[in-house]
Amino acid sequence: MGSSTTMEKAKVLVVEDDIHLLEGIRDILELDGYSVLTAENGSNGIEVLNNQSSPPDLIVSDIMMPKMDGIQFLKEVRKENRWFSIPFIFLTAKGERADVHRGMRLGVDDYVIKPYDPSDLLVKIESRLERHKSLNAAHNSGMASLKRQILTMLNHEFRTPLTFVVAYSDMLNNPGDQELSKEEMLSYISGITAGADRLRNLIENFIMLVELETESAQQTFDWRKGPIASVQGIFKEAQERVKDIQSDNHPVTVEIPADMPIFTGDVEYLTSAIALMLNNACKFSDTGAPIKLGASVANQEVTLWVKDQGRGIPKAEQEHIWESFYQIDRAMNEDQGAGAGLAIVKGIAILHGGKVSLESEIGQGSTFKITVPVVTEALTIS
Repeated sequence: MGSSTTMEKAKVLVVEDDIHLLEGIRDILELDGYSVLTAENGSNGIEVLNNQSSPPDLIVSDIMMPKMDGIQFLKEVRKENRWFSIPFIFLTAKGERADVHRGMRLGVDDYVIKPYDPSDLLVKIESRLERHKSLNAAHNSGMASLKRQILTMLNHEFRTPLTFVVAYSDMLNNPGDQELSKEEMLSYISGITAGADRLRNLIENFIMLVELETESAQQTFDWRKGPIASVQGIFKEAQERVKDIQSDNHPVTVEIPADMPIFTGDVEYLTSAIALMLNNACKFSDTGAPIKLGASVANQEVTLWVKDQGRGIPKAEQEHIWESFYQIDRAMNEDQGAGAGLAIVKGIAILHGGKVSLESEIGQGSTFKITVPVVTEALTIS
């Protein structure tokens, strides 16, 4: 019954009120190389957990115990963040199926029916530890990848506008022997303003991402949402916001059907979504390329869309572009930004009970869409 070197180092907490069975399980596990902690009931198990400098790698617990049974013990373990992910195995008699089902709903990982074969118990423990190890490795890999993405983005996206701000400020403060002309001063101030605006937008986008990942955005949406009878104002304000970001000239046309229904939404969030999609369209289109904003209605849904004639997005990339910090070949497309905009658009769509979608062909451009349901009950327009 030999285990791997990794498993030999694992620490297991065994909770069992039958002292003979408890000692038997401890001996089996120690012979197989495990470090074993023991407790005679759930309450005692909590005490043991609290007294450890580091939590055990796995818990094996009986269900029927005095003072605190296995179900309550599992509930208490899952309440604590430091113990939440510890694999948990129940020891159960054949007549305790209902308790096993309760445990499964509470997050128990596996169970072993008594009387059991020692080798079966060891296999269950090792398989759960290996599974936990694999999940941790995947999680750590994902976190490492996210950290790399954030660091790359910070290095490029924040340093570029900061360089503008610092460089132009330095030239204003240290003009040298020659006095600056009015045109030069205005040029430097314009550069500082552009860098500051870009920094402000980056920070606002990061704040929005954080809000969408928490209950903050949902709470804001719940108290701010209301009936929307026209999207003309949303499109106009979105264009104003992008005008401050993009210096390239992109003629924009707007297509809104005459029979637009009233729908429920948050004007501010929807304006932000359209502005982000419009900014994205400007960024990936050649100077002077036209862009269309529009709305359409079908199947009790309102779709707001932005259509460009830009580079287009490869099929393999299209399902990923809505992810936070996702960027398409940063080395080739240095202008693409932080990779937060479309993730925010998706989050805003979800707040509205809606969805996002994309139609794109390489060299033919892209159409980004946010679709929200039409509310059919009577609404009072304020």
